[in-house]
Amino acid sequence: MNSILTYVFLGVSLAAPVGPVNAGQIDTGIKNGFFHAWIFGIGALTADAAYMAMVYLGVAQFIDSPFMKTLLWSFGCFVLTYTGVESLITAHKIEVKVKKGKAIPLKRSFLSGFLMSLLNPLTVLFWLGIYGSVLAETAESLTDNQLFLYSAAIIAGILCWDLLMAALSSVARRFLSSALLKMISIISSLSMFGFGIYFGIQAFRTLFL
Repeated sequence: MNSILTYVFLGVSLAAPVGPVNAGQIDTGIKNGFFHAWIFGIGALTADAAYMAMVYLGVAQFIDSPFMKTLLWSFGCFVLTYTGVESLITAHKIEVKVKKGKAIPLKRSFLSGFLMSLLNPLTVLFWLGIYGSVLAETAESLTDNQLFLYSAAIIAGILCWDLLMAALSSVARRFLSSALLKMISIISSLSMFGFGIYFGIQAFRTLFL
């Protein structure tokens, strides 16, 4: 893999699988519009970049320790179940026509995306496994500048996916009916809640089994 476009596509592939972050971004975009969904994605991308830096600097062993895994499973369970329940409670408030004066702060969307990605054990596994493999494959044949360039290409791919998701959720908000938007929001909320329960089960197994 020596093409920058290959690494951009790798970034898109990492961001594309259905998971709690995508569900959260869709839900945010439907309820609050494009900019909130995009900022949510930027928050998640910031957490991704932090994990990339940790793997690059060799902190992977610390992240991969049983204690850290249990901690991430537990916090991920809390964040996702709380967010899922909160989204379910507010799903009935979605309307096609946007009401002015009650928009949530953008920093809240950023923080939600950041925490959801940072405390998502699947994110850790992605970066330890995939980005770690990329480093192992290319570190011997590439300079530090080239590694940085290819890492930036991966981030660019994730950013492209975030823009696409934000745009799609925003378009859906404008052109779909209130009933359908509520249904999509409920499905996204249940997805986040389901991942939260799964993370909780994994934390229990790590501690007691």
